[in-house]
Amino acid sequence: MKLIFATRPSVLARWQTQWVIAALQKIHPDLVCEEKVITTQGDKILDKPLPEIGGKGLFTQELESELLSGAVHCAVHSLKDLPVENPAGLAVGCIPARAEVRDVLISKNGYTFATLPPHAVVGTSSLRRASQILALRPDLRTESLRGNVDTRLRKALEGQYAAIILAGAGLTRLGLDSHVTEWIALDVMLPAPGQGALAIQCRAADLTTLSLLAKLEDESTRKCVTAERAFLSGLGGGCSVPVAAYAEISDQSSVISLTGLVISLDGKQIVKAVGQGIDALELGKRLAKEAIAQGASEVLKLLTDD
Repeated sequence: MKLIFATRPSVLARWQTQWVIAALQKIHPDLVCEEKVITTQGDKILDKPLPEIGGKGLFTQELESELLSGAVHCAVHSLKDLPVENPAGLAVGCIPARAEVRDVLISKNGYTFATLPPHAVVGTSSLRRASQILALRPDLRTESLRGNVDTRLRKALEGQYAAIILAGAGLTRLGLDSHVTEWIALDVMLPAPGQGALAIQCRAADLTTLSLLAKLEDESTRKCVTAERAFLSGLGGGCSVPVAAYAEISDQSSVISLTGLVISLDGKQIVKAVGQGIDALELGKRLAKEAIAQGASEVLKLLTDD
């Protein structure tokens, strides 16, 4: 049996795809796997902030087209980059166990979030991160930071920014976490829905591929990210809006605890919803409704009005 995987060209995307291939081949020793490298719009346009060029689907559309055409069997994505709605005919066939969920701060001068000087410039490509930075440190400035992990890290170590903020999972996967100045606590910065998790997408009708992927599935991770993405979906948001969510399941029970956050770009308006439930989809939708009742829609509307 042979599977062809679509992957983006970045070092991190290739690492993630190769990790999935190695994990599957350990389970299915006779499985033959190939990579097909595909450059997405998000990889091509590097001189503009993500929200300016669309955000949602920028890193996934070309891979999904290859899947739908039958040219490849699977595509490996960082789940936080995957739009909440699957295109017709596609499914998330597998979500492996989640890696690190926290964001990290990297500073050439060893600054932490608390010790950054007033008016210091922090680089980030994410409205979610920028908003949470300004909520806690309104004296700071945020500027767009684009490029792959290596490029962003180089810009930080060259001192182009006083600090940058990245997802910790990417650095850990690439063995670059020795550069981390501070692991940012979850009560300081809540992650993007699905952060730290991988999603392996395939055709919904491809039962053979679905069967092969099933052995790599992690049920707890699936439930948690489903709750987080249901919260995002319930707000009508895509992966570029300032919405954060994190769910976890205690070892002692099957109860999912979810925290969702909607925050204005200047960090001054914050809507937070916290709840528990057994059904991940229901929990995410319920907390989205609670957030909307608290004014989340008005906060998000300010984005489209700008």
